[in-house]
Amino acid sequence: MILALKSRKTLFGLLLILLFPAVAFTQNLNGQVFDRSDKNTVLPGASLVWAGTTSGTLSDSKGTFTLPFSTQTNKLVISFIGYKPDTITVKPKELFLRVYLEESGSLQEVEITAKQDRFDAKTPIKTEIITSRDLEKSACCNLAESFETNASVEVSTTDAVSGAKQIQMLGLDGAYTLLTTDNVPALQGLATPFRLNYLSGTYIDNIDIIKGTGSVLNGYESISGQVNVKLKDPEKADRVFVNLYGNDLGKWDANLNVGHSFSEKLSTVLMLHTAQLHNRVDRNDDGFMDQPLGTQYNVYNKWKYTSGRFVSEVGLNALRENRIGGQTSYKEGSGAASGNYGTESLTDRVSGYTKLSLTSKNKPYESLGLILSGSNHKFDSEYGFRNYDGEQQSALARFIFQSAIGTTAHTYKLGASFGHENLRENFEDTLMTRKEYIPGIFGEYTYNNAHNLTVVAGARTDFHNLYGTVFTPRLHVKYDLNPNNIFRISGGKGFRVANPIAENSGALVSSRRFIFQEKLQPEEAWNTGGSFTRYFTLGGKPGTFIADYYYTTFQNQVVADMYSVPEAVIFTNLEGRSFSNSFQAEVQYELAKGLDVKAAYKYFDVKSSYEGKLMDRPMNPKNRFFVNAGYATAFDKWRFDATVQWFGNRSLPTIADHAGNVETNRTADPFSVLNSQVTRSFKHWDIYVGGENLLNFKQKDPIMNADQPFSHGFDASMVWGPISGRVIYAGLRYKLK
Repeated sequence: MILALKSRKTLFGLLLILLFPAVAFTQNLNGQVFDRSDKNTVLPGASLVWAGTTSGTLSDSKGTFTLPFSTQTNKLVISFIGYKPDTITVKPKELFLRVYLEESGSLQEVEITAKQDRFDAKTPIKTEIITSRDLEKSACCNLAESFETNASVEVSTTDAVSGAKQIQMLGLDGAYTLLTTDNVPALQGLATPFRLNYLSGTYIDNIDIIKGTGSVLNGYESISGQVNVKLKDPEKADRVFVNLYGNDLGKWDANLNVGHSFSEKLSTVLMLHTAQLHNRVDRNDDGFMDQPLGTQYNVYNKWKYTSGRFVSEVGLNALRENRIGGQTSYKEGSGAASGNYGTESLTDRVSGYTKLSLTSKNKPYESLGLILSGSNHKFDSEYGFRNYDGEQQSALARFIFQSAIGTTAHTYKLGASFGHENLRENFEDTLMTRKEYIPGIFGEYTYNNAHNLTVVAGARTDFHNLYGTVFTPRLHVKYDLNPNNIFRISGGKGFRVANPIAENSGALVSSRRFIFQEKLQPEEAWNTGGSFTRYFTLGGKPGTFIADYYYTTFQNQVVADMYSVPEAVIFTNLEGRSFSNSFQAEVQYELAKGLDVKAAYKYFDVKSSYEGKLMDRPMNPKNRFFVNAGYATAFDKWRFDATVQWFGNRSLPTIADHAGNVETNRTADPFSVLNSQVTRSFKHWDIYVGGENLLNFKQKDPIMNADQPFSHGFDASMVWGPISGRVIYAGLRYKLK
């Protein structure tokens, strides 16, 4: 294993050495496009074409561009809608060009609606985008429901009582996926069990899904991927946005966003959310509520200040959530002494961040950035006969300098970070504490020949006060065979400190004992993989085909063994092998005008060693199918959306009933889930009606020995399918731009 690790480091170093000379001497024309009347205003999307040729490019969101020199002409034609086109003679050896375009006159305001590509063709790291339009295809009351029309991320319920949910990517638990909001790490550690409920769907503008190890700028924790949630931008937010939702379980949500621009420089958006469920529902007649009762109050406020080269952003969030689950006869605060089984959880959380950036006056590709974030997460909870309380204070500071080497074909980012975690957990009256201090440095080099090759090589070194020096290298390569065929490969290392109780909270809703056999070490893994993207036209309609494969292998892993002893969860360091093979193929196609269809197949082979025996990771189906269809009439007056998912067989942990009878080699049967929604749009209003799990599939006996919840055989963590059956909902949206 040590030899393999050294080989990977050697290979990574050789790649850097070999790649740098090959790209160091490429010359390109770089520049930036501005409004002549306001020289601080950049023009994104401006067209730059060498005269008499088809060789050209578009300026990016900052107005910058990179364009290979032409061997045929030195005349560059620049154009932008609403501005007079201009032709510039480029001087020999001129490497950076500042272009100023003059407005051609007034234009009437025109609203253009376009489809956004869900697979970003420009990024060197494979990135899938869940657009704001995708988010409106389902209720999206919170982040957990925002992935219902996406094939890459799975959301599963951890148990049949508490309502906790987790995401899965590449066949691995959500703990191995870095969750960020506006590229700031968020909702980590002790927040894991219910973190998908802490972000309202109405806060979200779009979501980036990154497979494999991401950028070293965001830290060392990403192993299977990153989910970056982009929240509403104060500059672009609706003046008023209202969303009301209710379903036949008795749950209802109310949301209000208010955006305001005080001036051209200062803007804000205030976002309010509440979720309420007070109806005790038991549709499978097992004596337990199918969904926990709950109350959440959540507020998020963002501010943005832009003045020329300086941009500042501040975000503040506070929430309180109360959950009560268990038997329908359970009363809040009664505890196990009442003879009724129940779970209770009260959470208080506050968090905030600030971003500051300053762009160089004469070098628009050069900038300084500072990101500060912090949070305090506190919860008190009971799971039947045992308590679990905790508090976590987190703080993170990142300083980033960005510039170029000669031309913007060679850019780099250098920075330093400092992270602090202070955790306190009280589990079954045993107090556990951990304080982490993690200073680190990082660097990332990007080569882009503006034609068909992009290379991103990065590394960071962190100095952990508990676990020593952590070195994290990562490499991403994107090659465009042509504009319609794109190849990507990636490889890198991830490192994280596990929080085994919070990350296995589903097992708390059982009679299983938590056994820690040894001191647990940090988790380390290598992830390698790649993807192929093909953009095509068939019958005059556009489509996209994408296939990817990723392999993750662990050097160490905190293994939660639910196979060896049916009455316990045994936590150990990895002894043997643990890996994940993930393959996904997906096609998206406009079948007819207004009718978009996407279909995907996924295969996972995920195994870990349990007491020296390599076995399937439990609760993880090997095969999955996904189909989504959406149809919209002219001007989006009517929208119809439907999603079908099929889940194959999966291995289940060993169990024992209250009489001591042990069941091994258990599997769950395949099943399908159908969700659908119909939306009617007016000028400012949307009215929507939908249904989840319309086929009404329900897992039989999701709670083992539900009639004896305090017996040794009680287990509510064996959930692999829907519990509530069919759910019908309705809602409305109001937008005032």
